[in-house]
Amino acid sequence: MDAAEFRRRGKEMVDFVADYLENIEHRQVYPDVEPGYLRSMIPSEAPLEPESYEDVIKDVDRVIMPGVTHWQSPHFHAYFPSTTSFPSILADLLSSGIGTVGFTWAANPACNELETVMLDWLGKMLQLPEDFLAETQGQGGGVIQGTASEATLMALLSARFKTVKCVKESDPQRSEADIISKLIAYTSEEAHSSVEKASVIGGVVMRMVPTDDNFSVRAETLEKMVAEDKAAGFIPFFFCATLGTTPCCAFDKIDELGPICNAENIWMHIDAAYAGCAFICPEFRPLLNGVEFADSFNINPHKFLLVNFDCSAMWVKKSADLTRAFQMDPEYLKHDNQGSGLVKDYLHWVIPMGRRFRSLKLWFVFRMYGLSGLQAFIRKHVEMAQAFEGLVREDKNFEICAEVVMGLVCFRLKGSDELNKDLLKQITRMGKIYLVPCMLRGRFVLRFAVCGRTTELRHIQAAWKHITELSSKLLQNIFDYEGKERKTDQSG
Repeated sequence: MDAAEFRRRGKEMVDFVADYLENIEHRQVYPDVEPGYLRSMIPSEAPLEPESYEDVIKDVDRVIMPGVTHWQSPHFHAYFPSTTSFPSILADLLSSGIGTVGFTWAANPACNELETVMLDWLGKMLQLPEDFLAETQGQGGGVIQGTASEATLMALLSARFKTVKCVKESDPQRSEADIISKLIAYTSEEAHSSVEKASVIGGVVMRMVPTDDNFSVRAETLEKMVAEDKAAGFIPFFFCATLGTTPCCAFDKIDELGPICNAENIWMHIDAAYAGCAFICPEFRPLLNGVEFADSFNINPHKFLLVNFDCSAMWVKKSADLTRAFQMDPEYLKHDNQGSGLVKDYLHWVIPMGRRFRSLKLWFVFRMYGLSGLQAFIRKHVEMAQAFEGLVREDKNFEICAEVVMGLVCFRLKGSDELNKDLLKQITRMGKIYLVPCMLRGRFVLRFAVCGRTTELRHIQAAWKHITELSSKLLQNIFDYEGKERKTDQSG
């Protein structure tokens, strides 16, 4: 493919993507395929000779689209949003065209410097303390990670490195292996599974902290666990608080937890992957009160700020605590501006060395939507979730299982877990809408997340109508079955 064909095909692809997104609500949101469907549809080996672009595109429709779960559909209500927008897609195209690998300032100065500025822009939207902003001459700053999972892992490994260093300074004879064997990390029992995974990778014990009636970690619970572990000879070193848990969007009380962590020299990381984006709205910003006690903080613009995957924003109060743990300076990565204090070499801030030009997506979206446009998008999602909550509460057969704060509603049919599992199976089998479950206090619960950029109130109402129609059939079948059972018992 030469430049001339690329121009032509590129315009066709833009049309293809635009048509796909404009008409996505007419597609079945969840694919009707069986595991292994794709292998029989394509050759078992790569072609020896080149094939035409036309044939490739035909196979996108024939092979790929039948197996796609349409995350951008207004009928997609699973997980949390993975938003996208036309400005973000165009920025990603530009990033791919530039094709940079921005591991150091010298590798691509624009890639490096735009990232620093965009994280400051976003930090100001969130009203983060100045300690987290690079422009304030403080010790902190922001970096784009791939996912919140990476941010949590980076925070935990940095905390481990810092704690081991401090313990060895006070007790030089103690081995690193012995110190690590005594380290204890903490997180909510409602935290995302990636937090526990970080502890597995980091080789440390992670204790799950019980939550209150609102699924929040409270100060007295963490304080008691820390005291018990210290008395047993362990070293508490890391706590991952969650603002907007995956099961039900609950919020740990970081304004209570932060002072405990600071007093005990425990690194506090805040995972606010989904809900954190909403803190750009003044009415939600109080949920972030207490961030001043944190050592690191993370949100995912690719979840709720119209920036497509992947783009996870992480801030640290003291960047040296992060970079010291991962500092690598081979000769081929050195450059004249190292150590000048004017540049950041982001390879020391992340797990992979290679880095895409992801800040372009933030730059395009922030400029073309503006803060007011992003706030309006978030508020609309929250309003639609509240509308769905109202529909659930009006139906005597259903119940709400957790407070609705943002764009997630946790609900269930009144009755057994098996009944709710059957309902979810029917919803998934039909493929009209897509939901996933969670467990809350040992009960099987359905999650309804408002996700799509183009979702409107009519989609919410249609989804509820579909759910109630399926549930009515289930309940009627149970009623009929129980009636037959009673008649059988009486005749017997």
